[in-house]
Amino acid sequence: MKLTVLGCSGSYAPAGGACSGYLVQGGGVTVWLDAGPGTLANLQEHVDLDDLDGILITHAHPDHWVDLLPFHNVVRYIRKRSGLPVWSPAKVLELTEAVNGEITHALDWTVIDARAHVELGGLRFSFSRTDHPPETLAVRIDEVAGPTLAYSADTGPDWALTDLGDGFDAALLEASMPVAMEGSVQHLSGRQAGALARAAGVRRLLLTHIQPGVDADQQRTDAGSAFAGPVEVVAIHQTYDI
Repeated sequence: MKLTVLGCSGSYAPAGGACSGYLVQGGGVTVWLDAGPGTLANLQEHVDLDDLDGILITHAHPDHWVDLLPFHNVVRYIRKRSGLPVWSPAKVLELTEAVNGEITHALDWTVIDARAHVELGGLRFSFSRTDHPPETLAVRIDEVAGPTLAYSADTGPDWALTDLGDGFDAALLEASMPVAMEGSVQHLSGRQAGALARAAGVRRLLLTHIQPGVDADQQRTDAGSAFAGPVEVVAIHQTYDI
């Protein structure tokens, strides 16, 4: 399994950056995981749009999904295709149709919640609702006879990575804010991300969703104070072997 970062900034993107979005490639398929602003352009530097096998959106905050709107226009009018699977909480579908109108002619959309299980090629997806408004789904991705990746999406500290299981080969966890802001918003500090990873027996911790202006090196240091394994801050356009 490979994870390619299309964008990793929290809330908004700095100059030259992009918000949350990732390519997950494994089990013979390619999945676009979250589609924040800027990620559609960056996706095309790594794969052809026609090679996407599915799209998974974790929640309806705009920094995680709005590039799905121009992508829908692409597959409807320009590079026409139909039946591409999309999975998301109900609010994302509602907002997409409010802006772009009826979408089922181009996209095979399935509304999911924390009880859902999704299979695509050799990848298996399961979910847990996090501590974050609106309905937000953390994701466990298992490759058949291969590694396991966890993605927190957005969450506050009143959620446990162990809700998705344990023993992950890697965990991609948000680390939006410094330690001094813990408890002020429903997001994690680097230290809190490290503690979640330690409790779930994660082998490798990847930090993401760091807000512009927050010291990424300090986030990594803070995570390392709570987690003994390897800690990395992900970078845009980088690919990580899981």
